[in-house]
Amino acid sequence: MTVARGGTVISGLSDPSVEVFDHRICRLGEGVFWHPLRQQLFWFDILGRKMHSKRNGKPITWMFDEHVSAAGWIDHDTLLIASESRLFTFDPDSGARRDVVPLEADNPVTRSNDGRADPYGGFWIGTMGKKAENGAGAIYRYHDGTLRQIFADLTIPNAICFSPDGAWAYYTDTLTQIIHKQALDDHGWPQGPAQVFADLREDGLFPDGAVVVADGHLWNAQWGASRVARYTPDGRFQTAVVFPASQISCPAFGGSGLDRLFATSAADGLPQDAPAHGKTYVTQTAVRGQEEHQVHL
Repeated sequence: MTVARGGTVISGLSDPSVEVFDHRICRLGEGVFWHPLRQQLFWFDILGRKMHSKRNGKPITWMFDEHVSAAGWIDHDTLLIASESRLFTFDPDSGARRDVVPLEADNPVTRSNDGRADPYGGFWIGTMGKKAENGAGAIYRYHDGTLRQIFADLTIPNAICFSPDGAWAYYTDTLTQIIHKQALDDHGWPQGPAQVFADLREDGLFPDGAVVVADGHLWNAQWGASRVARYTPDGRFQTAVVFPASQISCPAFGGSGLDRLFATSAADGLPQDAPAHGKTYVTQTAVRGQEEHQVHL
């Protein structure tokens, strides 16, 4: 493994505090988040069409008939899940579901990708081509019963997250290697043009999923670099946590103190004799994450 100029080269070794949280192999792990009421971690294997979790130490898996990628929490018993054709509510205890709104349901080329609830009760979700077709994707916001496209002509939308004060949203189109920040109005809608938050092109890094913690620092999973990197609120690199898997895809902070960093990874396209890839990891940190925001239907 080689980590470029935006971090320290660690000779292929992960940080010593990193542990395997779950040994199930995800072809494309994504959408990891901590449900604050259930005190439970959920994550997705997009290509496997699965949602995973653990309860009392026991693994749980839900199978779906199409790609699923991200979720937010509505209440203790209800999630809002994004799939390739819709947003729908889902009860993880009973399996009951209800369609909420179509999501590019008439476009067989695309599926959902990264997504997260915003501080205003909305839910942001990216779409992309199933074969990463150039410009086939977009980012939408569901709020107050309406799904509206807010960014178009994206290839791999990722890194959707929000500043603690609700003033900024962050996102990327991974292949551009630039994380943007977008000012939000008092209702959580974008206002004005997006700005560059962090330009990773010089360092050869590809931003994937991201999350902002309570102190405003952004933690970004970087595809192919085996790490989650921390950036200051003004976009300066600070440090990185290195993982055994190369394709780290999405971070989340959870646990009772919101101080445990979880990270999904992907095995797709990698040798089957590389057992670290596709697992879900965890490490203890000295920072506190944000509680995931509640989705209001």
